[in-house]
Amino acid sequence: MTRRYLIGLDYGTESARGVLVDADSGEQLASHAVPYRHGVMTRLPDGAALPPLWALQNADDYVEAAREILSALGRDRQIEGIGLGFTASSPLPATADGVPLSRLHPGEPHAYVKLWKHGAAQAEAEAINARGGAFLDNFGGKLSAEWLLAKAAQMAEEAPQLWRETERFIEAGDWLVWQLTGGETRSLGFAAYKAQYAEGAGYPDGIVPGLADRLSAPRRVGTSAGGLSAAWRERTGIRGQAAVAVAVIDSHVVLPAVGGVSDGCLVGALGTSAVYLMLGRAFRPLPQGIEGVAFDGSVRDLWCYESGQAGFGDTLAWFVKIFPRAAEAAENFRLYNEEAAGLAPGANHLLALDWWSGNRVPLADSGLSGLLVGLTTGTTAAGIYRALLESLAYGARSIQDLFIAGGFGIDRLILSSGLARNNPLLVQIMTDVFGREVEVPEIDNPTAVGAAIHGAVAAGVVADYPEGGARFGARAFKTYRPDARAASVYAELYRNYAALAGDASLRAAMHALNRIGTVR
Repeated sequence: MTRRYLIGLDYGTESARGVLVDADSGEQLASHAVPYRHGVMTRLPDGAALPPLWALQNADDYVEAAREILSALGRDRQIEGIGLGFTASSPLPATADGVPLSRLHPGEPHAYVKLWKHGAAQAEAEAINARGGAFLDNFGGKLSAEWLLAKAAQMAEEAPQLWRETERFIEAGDWLVWQLTGGETRSLGFAAYKAQYAEGAGYPDGIVPGLADRLSAPRRVGTSAGGLSAAWRERTGIRGQAAVAVAVIDSHVVLPAVGGVSDGCLVGALGTSAVYLMLGRAFRPLPQGIEGVAFDGSVRDLWCYESGQAGFGDTLAWFVKIFPRAAEAAENFRLYNEEAAGLAPGANHLLALDWWSGNRVPLADSGLSGLLVGLTTGTTAAGIYRALLESLAYGARSIQDLFIAGGFGIDRLILSSGLARNNPLLVQIMTDVFGREVEVPEIDNPTAVGAAIHGAVAAGVVADYPEGGARFGARAFKTYRPDARAASVYAELYRNYAALAGDASLRAAMHALNRIGTVR
């Protein structure tokens, strides 16, 4: 009997990772990671610096990573399905046959992928929000600067000649599926959450001139976009049907791998940024401040409410890079976690706002920034590090509270990712701040495995996501329980966090600081 396999691809902010899964036993057999050659671009290839809040990527890096990963994992193997999770919203302009404009205009910033963390379209987002429209009803009445519509508007306004040359404006995940299969197929997840597509209504009309002509109708998750093309089979040595599933937002693709396939489940995917997904069988009005909701865009036959924090792991990474204790990043984290764990809740006398990369929920404002209150000559580096950990927990708690205020019952809270597994101090702090049990799935590479499950559904290897999760997903969970004394201290600190986060004059000062010395 020929052995059958699945491949899951996880395209994150700095690198791509793939896993090889046995389609019959469910065992993870191998993984392979590739950093992007150009990384997160704050300069163009010619060395020209980009303005503040810009964050670009080179689409060719994605192809290079796919070639290496698929060759390493799939050569001479019978691959049944390939799934793909991709960080979003990260759109790029391309020609009608899929050539990214960055190949044609390497010196033009607007020709590149605008990575999810590109926050320079805030003015365009605010202008769209001021106009309003029914298309914002499922998005709390406001559009994020991180999303496709705002980024398209920025390009059309600042680079009209390039916009005229753009024949497709497409999420990078959808673009990569196009490269792998030879045919353009858009994902309902990207379209609904990042471009405000709605069944029956289509994409919003009249927001960006000509945008509708540069988009196309999407397909729901778990659908095959086609088999791997002949050119890619020759390039990678892959055999079998190799059905390529439509792409899925990376934080959403993880759901079946971590047990997030049921009503009343809140899943937090903790990465460079953090995303919190609330699942439900029945539609409920969008809670105040939550980003958006869609059906069939994350897991089939479930409504999924999306929210998140713009900065999460990258906030901690920034701190240990700027204030290192050791040469290696991993050792820095170990030392800081060890010392911070020795501090009792409240002992650092510090409070931080988790807005180092702006705020997604509830403000949808990329122009906000971090804040640290309580500094004295007795403040220590470990105390600041713990304050940052705690601020991330407060931001997550504020999202949980929005769902509860909206009438949602949370039956299960799952925190996923390598960060959740590798930083028990962070998870315990979050558990104490939440004041409820938290589960962490014990599974390696959950995002890539989730992508593999999407590939399995698209290929017909499994009938649905619950079956895929049971066969290939996490089989054990570590449970964290809140400490009553710590939870009491954090309840008081959280009230102060909420007061700071709600201070309009403080937010106005942050915006003013951004404007000083900035030329658009």
